[in-house]
Amino acid sequence: MNPVFLFSGQGSQKPGMGADLMGVPEVASSFECASGVLGYDLADLVATASPEKLNDTRYAQPALCVLSVGIARALMARGVVPAAVLGFSLGQVSALAVSGMLSEEETYRFVKARAEFMAEAASAHAGAMSALLKADDEAVRAVCESCAQGDVLVPANYNSPGQIVISGTPDAVARAEEAWAAEGKRFARLATSGAFHSPLMADAAEKLAEYLAGVEFSEPAIPLVCNVDASPLSAACAREHLTEHLTHSVRFQQSVEALEEQGHTTFWEVGFGGVLENLVKRIDRKASRTCVQDLASFDAALESLASDAS
Repeated sequence: MNPVFLFSGQGSQKPGMGADLMGVPEVASSFECASGVLGYDLADLVATASPEKLNDTRYAQPALCVLSVGIARALMARGVVPAAVLGFSLGQVSALAVSGMLSEEETYRFVKARAEFMAEAASAHAGAMSALLKADDEAVRAVCESCAQGDVLVPANYNSPGQIVISGTPDAVARAEEAWAAEGKRFARLATSGAFHSPLMADAAEKLAEYLAGVEFSEPAIPLVCNVDASPLSAACAREHLTEHLTHSVRFQQSVEALEEQGHTTFWEVGFGGVLENLVKRIDRKASRTCVQDLASFDAALESLASDAS
């Protein structure tokens, strides 16, 4: 069975990522296309930028998006057609291009606007995010309700069983971490510049809605599972769901489970980091998974598929 392509989210970026893939024509073409849209040499930025610069959401989002799209295009050019596509947060933008809902150029215009709107909202409304471990939905909602104290504090990312990320004001997140630790449970503060997937991104969502009003979506040629509701995305619902995406929870675990219910058991993270591959392992240890992020893993993935076919 053809693999489901998973697209990496923000936070996975690293200077030099994908450097040895720039000789792959489809990857080089994607970076060239994006550079024309963005107005700067994206390949050079990824190769030479400091971690601090690349961590800026204005640069991190386009860099990760374009690398994922380029690798996916290269795999597809060699006969690997994904059974479905699923992105994690930012990765959903990459999925729009690969599914055929947007052209590459329109995707890169979209990711540029999205990154700018989110950076502006993060600067205007200080926020933080933290991963709560040994978590379940009921416990996380309870700690959010008790620790909000009038501030914004919500479940933001349903990553995998036992791992839910919360998002909100810095004080509210700190109170939740303290309460979580008091119960003998661990947490991990995320290195993010804002409270993504929370109401603190409302300004960005409003601007994105205005931007998307002028964007035409095609029906997906490859099924795209939406983060907002873990269901297939249609052209008619794209604007609404992509706008809600900024202020609503990422339901990655539920999305993977929905794909498995449809019979999909092979997942390839197409992009940098390996975070999603590890989350799939936590969701279902029996699932086949890999991360295609450099030339060695690219070649290995093609070889494994050829071996399975024979």
